[in-house]
Amino acid sequence: MKFSTASVLLCMATAASAFAPNTISSRSPSTSLDMSGVTRNPNFAKLAGGYLFPEIARRRNAYLEENPDMADHIISLGIGDTTMPIPEHILSGLVQGAAKLGTKEGYSGYGDGQGMIELREKISSVLYNDLITADEVFVSDGAKCDIMRVQQMFGNDVVSAVQDPSYPVYVDTSVMMGQTGDIDESTSQYENMVYMPCTAENDFFPDYASLPRADVVYFCSPNNPTGAAATKDQLTELVKTCKERGSILVFDAAYAPFIRDPNVPKSIFEIEGARDVAIECNSFSKYAGFTGVRLGWTVVPNGLTFADGTLVKQDFNRVMGTAFNGASNIVQNGGIACLDPEGQAEIDTLIDYYLGNAKLLKDAMQEIGFKVFGGDNAPYVFVQLPEGKSSWDMFSEMLEKAQVVTIPGAGFGPGGEGYLRLSAFAPRDSIVEACERLKKAMV
Repeated sequence: MKFSTASVLLCMATAASAFAPNTISSRSPSTSLDMSGVTRNPNFAKLAGGYLFPEIARRRNAYLEENPDMADHIISLGIGDTTMPIPEHILSGLVQGAAKLGTKEGYSGYGDGQGMIELREKISSVLYNDLITADEVFVSDGAKCDIMRVQQMFGNDVVSAVQDPSYPVYVDTSVMMGQTGDIDESTSQYENMVYMPCTAENDFFPDYASLPRADVVYFCSPNNPTGAAATKDQLTELVKTCKERGSILVFDAAYAPFIRDPNVPKSIFEIEGARDVAIECNSFSKYAGFTGVRLGWTVVPNGLTFADGTLVKQDFNRVMGTAFNGASNIVQNGGIACLDPEGQAEIDTLIDYYLGNAKLLKDAMQEIGFKVFGGDNAPYVFVQLPEGKSSWDMFSEMLEKAQVVTIPGAGFGPGGEGYLRLSAFAPRDSIVEACERLKKAMV
């Protein structure tokens, strides 16, 4: 059967129109609405400025508008986004996961809401040495998303405590949920939130016992942004204090694979008593270069309860089941490959590469004359600036003099002022070039 060109085009146009919306005017000729009649969520009006990383991008773009010839000269030591390709064995898991969907025998639709049982069993055995069980693992699309889901579970009638400085998501999600009051412009801190100072003077570990009690304590180790990794003794004290106060500890372990010190726990569940007080969020993003692939998990112990005896796991399961349909089947197959012996070896190679970058950055900053923290058990180097030097001013100075993008410590909270965060997630040649430029420009 033959078709004329006109017939084919007509069929294509007809098919395309099936997906096109109807163009019916919803506005009467005599009525003009410049805005809806819906009241804005007042909690969003409390948020201070923009989220940190889009603000960094905005300033970078503003610099390039004024200096367009520098577009190919910028090196980013800013956002913690991995840059190395996904290794061969791990990639094969993703490829096979996709290929199975093209076969009758391998096709799968909706899966277990908590995640594939094979993946959850491997997480519990390979990463936790069976300190947890597979039924306590909730597979997700990343730790950042899970922090918000944890917040949804806790609701607005709790007080949260955060490290200062800390990853902005803990603070911003608390504000969005309505847990806080307005921001105090004189301190840059929100009312009804406990800020736990983490400074060079206290080795970046907070003294929670000396601060007001919080219902929920957010703690990240190895830490973003400071690069500090809490010791077993420090975490034992934190768990003890949370237990005495009836606080729930939300432990962010997204950077656990960077730990090389045997005295630094990779999981809060290595600490005695943690199962009574803690939830742990984690992610494959930094393990295997999955920042764009998206795969994480949260561990909620079976015995952890609210004050009324309700299981925390029960409510978290309700949040996940209501607002999430499970991580991609393809991606979960990639996660299974990560936890094979071959995948673990590939991850170790990746981590060694980024830690090598961190050492180069740390050495360069020390050579310039800065006091430097982190970079040993973490991919972040935290640079202390000369007294009185603003972190945003130093950000601008390094951008203008060396075309190197960093992250101002002030973006992580008031406690971060006077510091810069450098990320080791750039390619090695970019790290080497950035170090050379900074040593020439900043001396």
